[in-house]
Amino acid sequence: MNATPLRGALLAAFACTLVGASFTANSVLGAYPYAGGQALRYGLAALLLLPLLRSRHGSGLRARLRTLTWPRRVRLAALAGIGMVGFNLAVLAAERSAEPAVPGVFVGCAPIVVGVLVPTLEGRRPSRTVLYAAGLVAAGAFTVQGWGRTDLSGILFSVGALAGEVGFAVLAVPVLRPLGPALLSAAVCTVAAVESVLLGVLLDGQRFLRVPTGHEALALLWQAAVVTVIGFVCWYSGMRQIGAERATLFSGLIPVSAALTAPLAGTGTYGVGQGAGSLLVGAGVALGSGVLARRRRAEGNATVTGGVRGGHATPPFAGPPANGGATRHDRLTRGGAG
Repeated sequence: MNATPLRGALLAAFACTLVGASFTANSVLGAYPYAGGQALRYGLAALLLLPLLRSRHGSGLRARLRTLTWPRRVRLAALAGIGMVGFNLAVLAAERSAEPAVPGVFVGCAPIVVGVLVPTLEGRRPSRTVLYAAGLVAAGAFTVQGWGRTDLSGILFSVGALAGEVGFAVLAVPVLRPLGPALLSAAVCTVAAVESVLLGVLLDGQRFLRVPTGHEALALLWQAAVVTVIGFVCWYSGMRQIGAERATLFSGLIPVSAALTAPLAGTGTYGVGQGAGSLLVGAGVALGSGVLARRRRAEGNATVTGGVRGGHATPPFAGPPANGGATRHDRLTRGGAG
């Protein structure tokens, strides 16, 4: 793979692996007020991102902030409300009447929805390769998690969690390039913290916030510093480089990472089903990210350039394919027309 797409794929994979490995921290926060925990997590994350903003943007930070027109501000509010606060609330509500695997299976379908929705909104046809890969990823996520007990309420809230996961990627697309990953992460964390405070006051009044225990404080710090600051910046950096469609394929690594780390925390086992599902996810990611196509192309190029050793001299004026060939391939890799 080229350096930039490879780096983008690795960043997206790392971000999703962090999210999957954070499920143990989520279980520690089960008794902490939901909205208060979200307000602390996102507020602390926004503060931790400030030094990164100064080092990356410096004096240009104000110029980037001036690009936040009112339509973009509304989009940021929707991104925070739907993709962050709303997503977490939907998962929490779903797990009141459904086993955790149920919202996990629905969220695992996000690559399919994003693979159709993003190109449609941009006026182009969805990539068949990405859709095939998304199907493999969704099947793998289902195999890893299985299907648990639920009712109609659990299914509806799980659909809401799916909408939140899709919104987290789709709503960010138009504001990612002008703001950049770090500023976008800081902006949505700030907005999400404010929205969480308002939600907490509305639902729980003054009880929405309390002093966390030692274990809860460590879990909140992990969620803020590692999952949110590092995870968000890596996710949006990867998405900017390989596109929302391909980046969302890596969300299939979330249940795989959770399954791999569950035995270490004593909260689950890793068996044949999890192994088979992990292979399906890996196959889908490899297919959709372009690894297999690029490897075949590289092998083909090596055969052509090594033709002299095979007794077929390469013509002196033969070079790479016409400009359009390489350019179109790069467009496809970054989420262009399928």
